[in-house]
Amino acid sequence: MTRRLGRLPGPVKKRRPGPTRRNWVFDVVLALFLAQTGARYATIIPITGPVALVGSSLLVPLTAMPLVLRRRFPLAVLWTVLVATLLIRDYSPDIAYCAGIVCIVAVYSAAVYSPHRVPMLLSLPVAAVVLVVLFMAAKLPHFPNGVVAVLVLVPVLAVAYEIRMWRRRVEEGRARLSALEREQVEALKWAIEHERARIARELHDVVTHNVSVMVIQAGAARKIMDTAPDRAREALLAVETGGRAAMAELRQVMGLLTMDHGDDGDGEGTGPAATAELTPQPGLSRLEALVAGVRQAGLPVGLTVIGPQRAVPPGIELAAYRVVQEALTNTVKHASGASAAVTVEYAGKHLRVEVTDTGGRPAASASAGSGRGLIGLRERLAVHGGTLRTGPRTRSGFRVEALIPLEAS
Repeated sequence: MTRRLGRLPGPVKKRRPGPTRRNWVFDVVLALFLAQTGARYATIIPITGPVALVGSSLLVPLTAMPLVLRRRFPLAVLWTVLVATLLIRDYSPDIAYCAGIVCIVAVYSAAVYSPHRVPMLLSLPVAAVVLVVLFMAAKLPHFPNGVVAVLVLVPVLAVAYEIRMWRRRVEEGRARLSALEREQVEALKWAIEHERARIARELHDVVTHNVSVMVIQAGAARKIMDTAPDRAREALLAVETGGRAAMAELRQVMGLLTMDHGDDGDGEGTGPAATAELTPQPGLSRLEALVAGVRQAGLPVGLTVIGPQRAVPPGIELAAYRVVQEALTNTVKHASGASAAVTVEYAGKHLRVEVTDTGGRPAASASAGSGRGLIGLRERLAVHGGTLRTGPRTRSGFRVEALIPLEAS
């Protein structure tokens, strides 16, 4: 069976972080330096064309000023610089050389900071052509031999620094990846332990009650086998019924654990897991059957429901059922000869489940117990925000009370 899936949300576009104050200061200083350098070579030369009224003394310094915004609007700055450098390239070879440097900075900024990949790639060939045109007419400066050595060393140091920073980033990335893998391993271990505890709790709740009732019924049948065979037969029938109930719940639990869904080709599972999914978990509607089974074991039990019954989430119903089951099991094992009372109260904001007994002596087959059942109940109730209170009653006997919050109807 094909399940209709909702439309998955698309990837979230992350906004690029804006320039820091240090970036702004650096870009302003760089633009002013290049503008001042270009202004040194600027002269007013009468020419014909669109810049005849502007003059090189004003246009040349302004060519470098868009670099202030090179990180925020890299493509716009690039095209502004390209147009401006073409307008001033005929003023003098020195000006063409300065304009070429400004153009190189703009190209670098577009390649590094532009988030628009395709327009940036289309702009690079145009920028290359403009740079060729500029440097064909540029007058390259002549540097002393000592200065040439420094000019060669500076790019080498810059490249070495970038390689070192790249290696550091790679090492940091590997460290973060290793830490993430360790966290995932720890999370997996915790999930496995949590799942094992959940399975143990479920198996305990399923097996303990039915087996305890079966042991008591079998012991009673053995004692009266010769004197009252009819009553012994009824006790053995109760043992059989309890065994079948235990097997059914065990199949349900084991079916939820199996990985084989028994797919027969139509998308519907037919294996144990599919059967377990279709089998409802025990809830409040099965309390009558639970109480009746305990009565057959020889324990008088009364069931009282207070308040109008209403729909309760399945998880809360299962938790309430397990509370009653565990409490009655402990009564059968540790309070032989007592009577018990089960109260289920549907209040406005919570569901209250209470199980009390009048006290008695431990059964002959009862062991000391590990307390795992009550611990499991507290964990089960904590999932739903519920609480469990247990302890002896004022007069005699034992009391188990669970409060589970409900959404206001």
